Amino acid sequence: MSAGLALTLAASVAIGLTLGLLGGGGSILTVPVLVYLAGVEPKSAIAMSLVVVGVTSAVALITHARAGRVQWRTGALFGAAGMVGAYAGGRVAQYIPGTVLLIAFALMMLITAIAMLRSRRGTTAPAPHQKARSPVVKILAEGVVVGLVTGLVGAGGGFLVVPALVLLGGLPMPVAVGTSLLVIAMKSFAGVGGYLHSVTIDWRLTAAVTAVAVLGSLAGGRLAGRIDPGLLRRGFGWFVVVMGVGVLAGQLAG
Repeated sequence: MSAGLALTLAASVAIGLTLGLLGGGGSILTVPVLVYLAGVEPKSAIAMSLVVVGVTSAVALITHARAGRVQWRTGALFGAAGMVGAYAGGRVAQYIPGTVLLIAFALMMLITAIAMLRSRRGTTAPAPHQKARSPVVKILAEGVVVGLVTGLVGAGGGFLVVPALVLLGGLPMPVAVGTSLLVIAMKSFAGVGGYLHSVTIDWRLTAAVTAVAVLGSLAGGRLAGRIDPGLLRRGFGWFVVVMGVGVLAGQLAG
């Protein structure tokens, strides 16, 4: 096994752990891992990341569902809208240079990190009266927008989905995390469909990374609720800031 592949698989554990623990963030790691450790071309890396994150999210969903942390109706609505946006984003991406997509991805990383670092305890659970009715139109609109981002740059949008499910869907934070995995899986598979028209995927490498990430997601699902989510979110947020700045600097310097 080459050093690059070994590092790629080691990093894949973190991808799964992140998805299992936080209900998102896996794609923020997957694209840089595939581009910089595995040497995959950016557009192919984005498509491959959608497969990895989609499958890993679907498996991690099982643990959360068994624990009763999935709201199926809200997740299905958001996910269906996200699939439309993700497929469209995947088709549009073929007309955009890979460097531009990586710059957009780096900016997405920084936006995500800032949102994580600015998250407040008060937003982790809605007030009782917020649960009465879910604004379906807002959920669908948000789903399409987040899906479009997913299809374009390969970012599953978990850290956009979770706050939306809390604030728009009226879900408690643990349920929003579990439900976001359903949404991410649906959007990711639709995004792959859009990319398959224009890129070639290394299925052996994708399968290897996915298998390791799945194992990490199962461990993350078991750890969910045992680790202070605020501390974990802040630590990961700063890590994403560093990675985002690195990717952005590398692309702008090139």
